Amino acid sequence: MFLLTRLTRQNPSRATLLTRHLSSAASKLHSNYTFKPPSSLAPQPQCSNFPPSKPNQKKPKPRYRPPSSLDQAGRKPVRSNDLPFDFRFSYTESSAKVRPIGLREPKYSPFGPGRVDRKWTGVCAPAVDPTVESLEGPEDPKLEEQRKKKREMIQGKPLSSEERKALVSQFERSKTNRHVNLGRDGLTHNMLNVIHNHWKFAEAVRIKCMGVPTMDMNNICTQLEDKTFGKVIFRHGGTLILYRGRNYNPKKRPVIPVMLWKPHEPVYPRLIKTTIDGLSIKETKEMRKRGLSVPALTKLAKNGYYAFLVPMVRDAFLSCELVRIDCEGLERKDYKKIGCKLRDMVPCILVTFENEQIVVWRGKDYKHPKDGYFLKDRESFDDDDDFCVGKEQQAM
Repeated sequence: MFLLTRLTRQNPSRATLLTRHLSSAASKLHSNYTFKPPSSLAPQPQCSNFPPSKPNQKKPKPRYRPPSSLDQAGRKPVRSNDLPFDFRFSYTESSAKVRPIGLREPKYSPFGPGRVDRKWTGVCAPAVDPTVESLEGPEDPKLEEQRKKKREMIQGKPLSSEERKALVSQFERSKTNRHVNLGRDGLTHNMLNVIHNHWKFAEAVRIKCMGVPTMDMNNICTQLEDKTFGKVIFRHGGTLILYRGRNYNPKKRPVIPVMLWKPHEPVYPRLIKTTIDGLSIKETKEMRKRGLSVPALTKLAKNGYYAFLVPMVRDAFLSCELVRIDCEGLERKDYKKIGCKLRDMVPCILVTFENEQIVVWRGKDYKHPKDGYFLKDRESFDDDDDFCVGKEQQAM
């Protein structure tokens, strides 16, 4: 190309002759060495109805289809024989003793249609024969015995004091960040699956409890041990360490069906009555006004630790008949649950929930419980007390 350009500048006539010679030589080569493609490679007339297809073109991937709770794909329902207890959304914030007066929605199972071999009553899925017509009533006493035997089989020989202390030190906050949060809903059904997932990689799991359920830490520990078949080996404030057991096998863990959505809470009787029992309407109104003007006993923090609240209210009833608790910033359903727990655990009479306040009355015939309700910040396990005494004697 460079030579042709140079010749064109120097001698234009000579360049035109050279170009003609090259074009004629190329035409001779094309006529002598023409390639005729076979019939298989010859272009075929394309049909206008179908788009052209390339021989090496890959098939398009199928479009993404999100999983649906209604699509069973021929799967069988999960067998729940390994879990001898009633399935509830929350095991600590719901009780089988309290019966609702109505339902906010039809009895749709939160597990999805056909996923569990149990019927949903609107409150729970009882661990009974699904062919039984009536599912209402108290829990079968045999179920508690089955849970106790299974828990003893999984736990095996109890931990010694040295083994327990080694596990506790291994799962301290400064050494591991893995933990499970237990919030306002308490111990939920799906949390059981989360705990077993932690036990797949470690012998124990740390559980951090916050909010309304911390008012009754004994109930949390009882429900955790009853539903997971584990054992609480440490408790300090709202922090628990749950041990899985010596004979626990992750490969043989129970299959826990997961709730796909949170069921609506049923309708319960009203907590605040129009008139308090034993008082007239006028006396009830005066008591509510007086209760809102009483100095607040304490102010609750959002998602705090409330185990101190019951002993504080009991002690306050020794000097005054009305107690006000400031719940500013908390959700209404949270301080309603707190008031319900105070009514059952103190016990006391609820006066009002106005202005984000809880006002309770001790009643006319109030008697302070002799045993008290003082919850230790750190519960002693096994021979901790003997260990401390031995340390003191060595120091002396």
